[in-house]
Amino acid sequence: MSDIKINLLPWRDELREEKKKEFINVIVGVLAIAGVLIFAVDRFYTGNIDTQVARNKFITTEIELLEARIGQIQLLQQKRGELLSRMKVIQELQGNRPVIVRLFDELARQLSDRVFFLSIDFKGKQLAIKGVAESNNRISSQLRNFSESVWFTKPNVTQIDANPEYGPQASLFSLSVEQNTPTKEEAQ
Repeated sequence: MSDIKINLLPWRDELREEKKKEFINVIVGVLAIAGVLIFAVDRFYTGNIDTQVARNKFITTEIELLEARIGQIQLLQQKRGELLSRMKVIQELQGNRPVIVRLFDELARQLSDRVFFLSIDFKGKQLAIKGVAESNNRISSQLRNFSESVWFTKPNVTQIDANPEYGPQASLFSLSVEQNTPTKEEAQ
């Protein structure tokens, strides 16, 4: 027998090396394609996120502008309310001006003889009158005058004190009467 050795493995090694290179090339290709896909997907989502962030920033800016406008509108509404209340007061004063004049005229007309008023307080429709009368009969006469007037209702004496400083039978008195606004027919 001879010692000749034939090596049939080199072609198998070459085939194996070739398949190994081919496998590595396929893996490198797949990794390259995967890298490109990952990069493309990343760019796509990053672009969408950037677009959404820009939209959110725009919306936030617009919200701030609208909130500022709402604040201005609220200030304008508050000023409007104040102006309307002022206008209402002015209209009431303008409307009540003839009534006030007529009321004082009626007070002067209904004043009894030998009675004079020291003070008149007007709160709402209630008049609180303090005065001096020559006698208690004069106070009664004053109450009757108020009762007969269409401009006054509910006359009521709240206090009578003798006061000789104004005369031997003179009295300080306090009375209250409610103001009434009669219709045009009643006032004439």
